[in-house]
Amino acid sequence: MRNPKISIITVVFNSEATIVDTIESVRAQNYPNMEYIVVDGLSKDRTLDRIHEHGDVITRLVSEKDFGIYDAMNKGIRLATGEVIGFINGDDFYMPGVLAKVAEAFLDPGLDACYGDLCYVRQNDISSVVRHWRSSPFVPGAFEEGWCPPHPTFFVRREVYERHGLFDLDYRIAADVELMMRFLERHHINSNYLPGVMVTMRLGGTTNRSWQNILQQNREVLHALKIHGLRANPVRFFSKKLVSRGIQVFRAVWFKVRG
Repeated sequence: MRNPKISIITVVFNSEATIVDTIESVRAQNYPNMEYIVVDGLSKDRTLDRIHEHGDVITRLVSEKDFGIYDAMNKGIRLATGEVIGFINGDDFYMPGVLAKVAEAFLDPGLDACYGDLCYVRQNDISSVVRHWRSSPFVPGAFEEGWCPPHPTFFVRREVYERHGLFDLDYRIAADVELMMRFLERHHINSNYLPGVMVTMRLGGTTNRSWQNILQQNREVLHALKIHGLRANPVRFFSKKLVSRGIQVFRAVWFKVRG
């Protein structure tokens, strides 16, 4: 059995309060065949200081102006040399053993991508889970129903990006959803759902920062559905998403009650 090389990419901007948690969660994976690429957008706070203080695990650091988060992610992909690529944001962190689990899945030469579950926590209290995003195996047409894997748990072979393209910068907030939709719905890559929480995400990211951003993201997703020849029924799409989010919040509350 061989450990495939995994490239982990963190895109960061002004995240001095959280970037150390992200870096240390990568370090704690103790995975023997990994490279860690950090792409900073010329942070104006002390993010770079924090990175340098904990940077012995980092293979490559780039700090330069970019055209937004997805442009920075594309830079990371172009720098990656691993067989498999994953992203962890500058205010998120991995659960223990994630990379070993991913590596085992990719021992299957026919597998193109895998993903798992994610928990949302409060910005200033990472012990307080507010949403438990449990995903599921992909079925064709799932994106029409508002389904989508949690992007920070989405690991993809580098050759898939080479064949089917990188993040589309025409999408300001939903380029990650469009990319996964393109890969899964349009190009029918072979994916595997790995049950279990892989990533913990703080609330307050680009998408969930405001109602305006949430609405903008959903408009972009509906546009992507049309572009990729899928049905884009706004009423059905939004109703399915609302039900899904309600279940995620209820699941988090239920786990709290049960202790």
